[in-house]
Amino acid sequence: MYKILFVDDDYAIRFLYQSELEDEGYSVMTTNDVRGLSGHIKQFKPDILLLDVRCGETGGVDVLKEIKSRQRNMPVILCSAYDSFLHDNKAMGADYYVSKSIDLTELKSTIKTAFDKLLEDESRYTPGHHEQHSVPLYV
Repeated sequence: MYKILFVDDDYAIRFLYQSELEDEGYSVMTTNDVRGLSGHIKQFKPDILLLDVRCGETGGVDVLKEIKSRQRNMPVILCSAYDSFLHDNKAMGADYYVSKSIDLTELKSTIKTAFDKLLEDESRYTPGHHEQHSVPLYV
């Protein structure tokens, strides 16, 4: 079963996304804790990270570079209700972008695309076992 870690400061959005994605057969962990993201990644070992662009004091875009330096192969999907982040150079490190919505069609399609891309070379990928580097994740 594939694992998705979803970081968002809105409880209702976390609940909706978790319910919908679990119905799709994914194992989903949600949190509003951007500062503790490193620990959540280490503990849960997600295959994909869904990250709210504006989450608390430290937004998802602010931690994106650190995440990718440590988890190079883990796809990161930035989620936002705003499109202004697309012009932020810090957002360039994300693999995918989706607009937040109660209709999760775009998100589900993007997740499927991300998993399909990961599985193109099955010999290099085992779910939950992304290459980790010793660079600490500071937020």
